[in-house]
Amino acid sequence: MPRTGVGQKEIGLSYKGRALKQTYRADFVCFGKVIVEIKAVSGVTDQHRAQVMNYMRAAGIKVGLLINFGHYPGVEHERFVI
Repeated sequence: MPRTGVGQKEIGLSYKGRALKQTYRADFVCFGKVIVEIKAVSGVTDQHRAQVMNYMRAAGIKVGLLINFGHYPGVEHERFVI
């Protein structure tokens, strides 16, 4: 099967220039340029938005998508650019 450039990616974290032992595993990183965070909650909160922004900064990726499949009656999504 050909590689599509989409999939889970483990991202190293740092604080004030020091590498941390903990890593973050993104739900999806598309072509190394877009972080996609998947949720299944009744509504997206500011905590979810902050989480995506923090992941983007930690990974050095400028575009992020937050997709919520738990919203009724349809899918809820937001795009972030830093």
